[in-house]
Amino acid sequence: MSEFVVGLRGGIGTGKSTVSDIFGNKGVIIADADEAARRVVEPGRPAFKAIVDFFGTEILQKDGYLDRAKLRKIVFQDETKRLFLESKTRGPIVQDLLSEVSRAQSPYSILVLSTGLGKVMGMNRLLVVDAPTDLQIERVMARDNNSKSQVEAILETQPPRNLRLKDADDIILNDGNVEQLAIEVEKLHQLYLKKAREHVG
Repeated sequence: MSEFVVGLRGGIGTGKSTVSDIFGNKGVIIADADEAARRVVEPGRPAFKAIVDFFGTEILQKDGYLDRAKLRKIVFQDETKRLFLESKTRGPIVQDLLSEVSRAQSPYSILVLSTGLGKVMGMNRLLVVDAPTDLQIERVMARDNNSKSQVEAILETQPPRNLRLKDADDIILNDGNVEQLAIEVEKLHQLYLKKAREHVG
């Protein structure tokens, strides 16, 4: 098990996934809340049944899996439905992530949490990926084919930048190219290897 856990946070469109991929390519175990969120709502899982019972079969794709884009649109327009969805998925997601971290064989592991603030779940250090708001909007519009107002609505539900950055031990400002990002990640990788050794020692 990795005894040293680095939390990775960042708002939508900041490039969190790109950063975690670069760490992953260095052999670091990544426990990603977005991936856990997909796993816990697969057919046959308790959360899947509760969600279909509540929202109805119209939120299913032809293959029987949840239509996550349709569900996202519904819950962003209705606070009650969003809270219901979170209540059914939050616990299973946490269990899934803890299980991944406990099995990790790398010197440290990274716990990727999409939104929220501060350190949780045994994080020893918190890395926040940041980007200017205009750039976040531009990236998400291009990636998800969303309108500007849709992306702004999503951003409204996420903690503001200043609060997210307040608790960070480390910050990557992702406003350049992937090469620059890789250099920043390498610096932090060396730091975390050192911190992990100190933590165990």
